[in-house]
Amino acid sequence: MTKFRPCIDLHNGSVKQIVGGSLSADGHGLLTNFESDQPAAYYAELYQKDQLRGGHVIKLGPGNDEAAREALAAYPGGLQVGGGIHLENAAEWLQAGASHVIVTSWLFDAQGHFLPERLGQLVAELGRERLVLDLSCREQDRGWVVAMNRWQTPTDLNVDSASIQELANYCDEFLVHAADVEGKCEGVDARLVEFLGQHSPIPVTYAGGANAFEDLETVNRLSAGRVDLTIGSALDLFGGSQIRYTDCVNWNRGT
Repeated sequence: MTKFRPCIDLHNGSVKQIVGGSLSADGHGLLTNFESDQPAAYYAELYQKDQLRGGHVIKLGPGNDEAAREALAAYPGGLQVGGGIHLENAAEWLQAGASHVIVTSWLFDAQGHFLPERLGQLVAELGRERLVLDLSCREQDRGWVVAMNRWQTPTDLNVDSASIQELANYCDEFLVHAADVEGKCEGVDARLVEFLGQHSPIPVTYAGGANAFEDLETVNRLSAGRVDLTIGSALDLFGGSQIRYTDCVNWNRGT
């Protein structure tokens, strides 16, 4: 059954909800849907109280390490962490309390060429059971393409059946933001959800576009219960009006 997975998105040390496609290195053109007056640890403590596991803390650029560490310390073993993760710091984030580290950009060179040897190094260092691969993607003429550098740079790695099957041998889960709809609250990418449900042999969490509580049932139906859903900007917890956090908690409890 599809589960609701919580999130803590960090930008400049604050919990924010951002339109994914607007996130650039210099901050120009950034579209922010919500900025919290609560620290990251507040959300981590809430998720722990409500027994929500497997959520992700994403550091969107620099200036977020302290807030991320505070969240992980507030809910040790209950959250994954991503953003700027590489071979030299991955173990430190696990020691800080993350259940898994989430990796994308470090697996590519500056031109977006996939470097499988780096993935092998991470698995040797951490074990595949502590690793989540972020296959957040944009749709191009050749299909879905992994996007790195805050979802701005397309890579040469397609998100297709062959790549999903192969990469599943090197990680515990996938995280897939549909970057084209992330933060827009215009509905989930049904084709991508269905594809992930059909082809991923390991757990996968989808994020992007959710705008109604019924999206949990939609994702459950499209993926035959094999894809979990993260909800951000539409959630009342993050200033949204379309989806109540308590309803999502009760969905996970089966009530």
